[in-house]
Amino acid sequence: MEAFLADIHFLPFIYGLNTLLALYLIFADRKDATTTMAWIMILYLIPGFGLLLYLILSQNLSRRKLFKVSPDEESKQDFLMAYQVESMDEDEFFYPNEITRKWSSMIRLNQIYAKSFLTTNNDVELLTDGRQQFHRMMQDIRHAKKRIHVCYFIIKNDGVGTKFIDLLTKKAEEGVEVRLLMDALGSKQITAAKLRRFKQAGGQYAFFFKPFIRHLYFRINYRNHRKIVVIDDEIGYTGGFNVAREYLGYKKKFGYWRDSHLRICGDAVISLNKRFMLDWRYASSDMADYDPFAEAAEATVDNEDGTVPIQIVSCGPESPKQEVKQAFMKMITSAEKRIYIQTPYFVPDRPVLETLIMAAQSGIDVRVMIPCMPDHPFVYRTTLYNAGELIQAGVKIYIYEHGFLHAKTLTVDGEVSTVGSTNFDIRSFRLNFETNAFLYDRRFAAAMEEQFHRDMLLSREYTAEDREHISAKEYILESISRLLTEIL
Repeated sequence: MEAFLADIHFLPFIYGLNTLLALYLIFADRKDATTTMAWIMILYLIPGFGLLLYLILSQNLSRRKLFKVSPDEESKQDFLMAYQVESMDEDEFFYPNEITRKWSSMIRLNQIYAKSFLTTNNDVELLTDGRQQFHRMMQDIRHAKKRIHVCYFIIKNDGVGTKFIDLLTKKAEEGVEVRLLMDALGSKQITAAKLRRFKQAGGQYAFFFKPFIRHLYFRINYRNHRKIVVIDDEIGYTGGFNVAREYLGYKKKFGYWRDSHLRICGDAVISLNKRFMLDWRYASSDMADYDPFAEAAEATVDNEDGTVPIQIVSCGPESPKQEVKQAFMKMITSAEKRIYIQTPYFVPDRPVLETLIMAAQSGIDVRVMIPCMPDHPFVYRTTLYNAGELIQAGVKIYIYEHGFLHAKTLTVDGEVSTVGSTNFDIRSFRLNFETNAFLYDRRFAAAMEEQFHRDMLLSREYTAEDREHISAKEYILESISRLLTEIL
């Protein structure tokens, strides 16, 4: 009884703290209004625990400059961007194909809003099978002569992860400069002991947002979700595959793992390398002698031998711009015929949902493909709820049934495509550090659409009739899940 009374007397103190935090959210933190209201609801519905959730999940990084660029590097970037923008404005820019010229307004958006250069001399290979992708990448790493830069969200301490780290160790022993960057939470299985031989061989490694106390993650909501590998400054990999057994289809729970990844040769590799080095500098506090900015200033200016034009666009919680999301929305609003989306998590914010609804109601063929199973049940229920809303607007929803769909792709009108680490969800748009390649090429877009149609043969359409027959339990879980998407 005394303990119960003590708890009652403690409640005014908790609610007082919640009120102070609510005032801070409204007047100082300046989050999105919907997110602010969601947090206030949580604070008062579950006092005490809600406060703890906020401290763990909702630090504001948008006022911090995480990624350092020297004045000299900044001037090189500004020079290159100004040259490219001016040449386009004055119609002196060499467009390698008619698609690039047609989509020049989107290119301009990425240039100005995301500071993303357009590179035009790239060769690209689309990789959709995990074993094929891993074998191809390992083969390229074996042939490395100068340096290898690796950034992954997840590397696991399993047979695949061990094989990968062993090869990086071997290359370091050969004298190749190897830098390995991992997200501290996603790659928590990779310990200092696991990397001892790698470090002794001369390899360098760092963890992004490494906690001061192991397993105590106060930045649990902010993860480096990028997947970037750059080999000898000539070959780059980016997309959805991480390094673990499940990504090669060796985990029974998921079965076949369907993902999308790019192997790029050309100047877009410089952009990937620049992104890697910015992340590396922050995580390792190593400014490093190697300067991809210098290479960028010399490249991409007069490339008239191009094949696939590419822009590399990154986003993260250090910036309020949501650069990849804005590029997605530009693609969708510019569509004239069809929009194909593949994503494992479909939890976009209201503007993205409305944009897709508007496209479908304008007569555009909008198709969204999602997986048949959850790896995050909470998010999956929200995905189905959002799919139901799109179905009512005329969007066709397909559920991939040949394993787990993890691809993060968008293709519009058979002309423009994007492949990368960004899901169609609020977490990717606002909280994770992400990177996507945007490709302006009809042949590549055709390959993307062809793959989508092959995946449709392994999918079933999710219809309005399916939505009418969901159980009461599913309805309740979906309703609760969608309310929390703004904070989780």
